[in-house]
Amino acid sequence: MSRDLALAVRLLQAGELVAFPTETVYGIGADAANPAAVARIFAAKGRPADHPLIVHLPGAGHLDRWARDVPAAAWELAEAFWPGPLTLILKRAPGVPGAVTGGQDTVGVRVPAHPLALALLRAYAQAGGVVWEKEGLCGIAAPSANRFGRISPTCAAHVREELGDAAALVLDGGPCPVGIESTILDLSRDDPYPPRLLRPGHVSLEQIETVLGVLPEAVVGQTGQNVQEPPRVSGSLDAHYAPTTPMRMVASQRLPGFLDAQRDSGRRCAVLCHSQPPQAGLSKPSLHLWQRLPAQPEAYARGLYAALRALDKAGVELIVVEDLPVGPAWTAVADRLRRAACGAGGA
Repeated sequence: MSRDLALAVRLLQAGELVAFPTETVYGIGADAANPAAVARIFAAKGRPADHPLIVHLPGAGHLDRWARDVPAAAWELAEAFWPGPLTLILKRAPGVPGAVTGGQDTVGVRVPAHPLALALLRAYAQAGGVVWEKEGLCGIAAPSANRFGRISPTCAAHVREELGDAAALVLDGGPCPVGIESTILDLSRDDPYPPRLLRPGHVSLEQIETVLGVLPEAVVGQTGQNVQEPPRVSGSLDAHYAPTTPMRMVASQRLPGFLDAQRDSGRRCAVLCHSQPPQAGLSKPSLHLWQRLPAQPEAYARGLYAALRALDKAGVELIVVEDLPVGPAWTAVADRLRRAACGAGGA
């Protein structure tokens, strides 16, 4: 075990916070079975206490320690996609602390695919913890390592910018290869109700259908704030993943004219595009700041949050984002941009 991993294990055992990379984004983690440690996550992020956290597990073998009445679908999906960017919402086991579930009767769990995250989780399981040994629970609760509602971090430097010294240690695993948060699938309802997609991500509805033989219900965009709605889950608010600069989505064909008008009014913008080359199509010289991401959904997702952070620091009055292509491959990225624009107060 490396020196940093050994230190991370000791800090988690002591109830401290440790930031670490996953394949999706960086998380700010605590022993999920230690309510006092979990409370420190909420304080560091400024996160409301009724918003549940995702518990990261060292392997699928720990699934039935955290959840009860685990359906066959959960085991099938775990075999197909774990380690990987899929979070399952299941009925909470009796010993799971309410602090980590937001007081709900469900719990969100996943096994991350990042090698450093897996090494940390497995080292922690092997070392044991003062708290989790009592109930046989081993897991690290870890939401994204940013202030609540803001842009998720995809490298270690982003974590330090966001949270300062709130984390006793930041494990640096380089840039996150997926770049947006995990797919969240609700399996907590009994038959005959089908699974429900609560947040789109890298694992698509079609991939899930291939494993289960049924297409999950897409209820993305609902916040689930009453018992008739889906459980509250990470990233389910309409306003989320947001820069501090106002942000607006603009259709590709309208982009040149919109930016000309902004320039004429003396308003400098930062532009995030995927197809429009810098300043091409503008009728007048532009003072706008441009950043281009690839026109492939996975590559776009990988660079999205870093690009938004860079544009948010540019000192402009408005971030303008070119609308995305239409199609299921873009669903997860479109979801993040919609919530980001809402949270930033698009002008």
